[in-house]
Formats: sequence, structure tokens, C-alpha cells
Amino acid sequence: MEKFKTLTATAAPMPLVNIDTDMIISKQFLKTIKRTGLGKHLFSDMRYNEDGSEIEDFVLNKPAYRNARILVAGDNFGCGSSREHAPWALLDFGFKVIIAPDFADIFYNNCFKNGILPIKLPAEDVERLMDDAQRGANATVTVNLETQEISGPDGGVIKFEIDPFRRTCLLEGLDDIGLTLNKKAAIETYEARLENDRPWV
Repeated sequence: MEKFKTLTATAAPMPLVNIDTDMIISKQFLKTIKRTGLGKHLFSDMRYNEDGSEIEDFVLNKPAYRNARILVAGDNFGCGSSREHAPWALLDFGFKVIIAPDFADIFYNNCFKNGILPIKLPAEDVERLMDDAQRGANATVTVNLETQEISGPDGGVIKFEIDPFRRTCLLEGLDDIGLTLNKKAAIETYEARLENDRPWV
């Protein structure tokens, strides 16, 4: 997992509440267990017409937001089923930060495990960032995980809270496997002792 410290990028506004995981990645794209290749299907029902052509007025199809790396959304983002493909699709598209008033718990946890920073903010702060994001190409926002600050295009700063353990994992690029490998020496010592004490195991 890549380390996350600071990101300066375009923020895309999606002022919808209750964006569920089926909206994020539709069920027909859940056949794969690979984390790559899902970005093209992100928000597919909102991005594409039945013939596969793009819906022009959808935010991610607009030129200003095609390379957005920050998503500003409404309340209860990621609700619905617990599919991990949802953060996979967001990450594969390029999103590294999602800002909303609140998230569904399972989706929120899955974001951290996949290198995405989900930030919970009071509704008035999200609305302020949503307004900034609607500026299009000028909607550049900086998210600093070390200082836990978001800087808007006008220089305003918003502080955010995050669990210290999850913050450390993102800063150091540690997923569950990485955390386990950090204990490699202790695991090997235990296994050697076990082999000596219980050779029949």
C-alpha cells in the first residue's frame, strides 16, 4: 500500500446523500477479485448511457474533473452492501481522499485498508468544500494527513480528526499484511521456539 502524507488535487463535487456501494460499483462488475480495472466502471449507471456513451453532465465526465483525486460527497457515503470492490473502484479511478459528513461503517473501514483517506467533517465544512469543488479546474484542494488539515483554493484551512492508529497506517503505507510483516522477527522467533519445544507439531 502506498504511503499517504499530502495530496494536492482537483476535488470533484457530488452533492448526493446515501450514495450506496451499488451506485459506486454495480453488481455485474463484482466477478473479479482483482483490485485493478474497476475504475472504468465507477458510478457506471450515472456515467454511461445504455449504449456505453458518456452522460455529458455527470461530474466525472466533465473535463475539469476527469483527473480529480478528491471526492466531496453528501451524508452516509458508502451505505448498502459491504462489497470491498467499492473502494477498489474509487482507488483505481484515482481517488485518494473522500470527504463527507458521515460514512457507512464497513465502507469507512475498507477505505483505510485500501489506502483511501475518508474524512468526516461537519456538514457546514463539507458544504464549504463542495462550493470550492464546483469551481472546476480551479477547485484545487490540499489534504495534509500529517497536520490533519485541508486547505482550500482561497487559503482557508479546515482541521479534521482521525483515529491515530489509522493515521499511522496510512502515513507508513501499512495494510493488514504490512502490519503483520512488521512483526516478522517476533513471528520467526516464536516459530523457532515452537519447533524446538514441540517438534511433533
